[in-house]
Amino acid sequence: MWKDTTWKKADAMSSQPTPTMAMYTEAMDKFTKSATAFMEHVHLLNEARDAYHEAVSASSTIRRSLDASDQALRSLMTQLEQVVNDHLGEPALERKKLELVKAEATRTSGENTSNVSKLP
Repeated sequence: MWKDTTWKKADAMSSQPTPTMAMYTEAMDKFTKSATAFMEHVHLLNEARDAYHEAVSASSTIRRSLDASDQALRSLMTQLEQVVNDHLGEPALERKKLELVKAEATRTSGENTSNVSKLP
């Protein structure tokens, strides 16, 4: 079994090309060009990160401002409803119920009137 493993290792080594100076030079040129190109643009990563933090901060500030404005609007509307209710002397729901009762009474009295007019 040991002989089989040795044989396989020898096959694997023989299948790889023997390094040459041309291979080394080509790999070094490729590395140098790639690394140089990357370093020329690495500042974009920092700019992107800074812009991201700025956007998140602005978003948070705007959100807090809008939430505060919404709360102020709700508070003002509550005050307005209280003033209207105090001024009119009855809650809005009670006014609606009263209007429905009046409408029903008008309809009922209208029916009675028409019945009375039809009688001889």
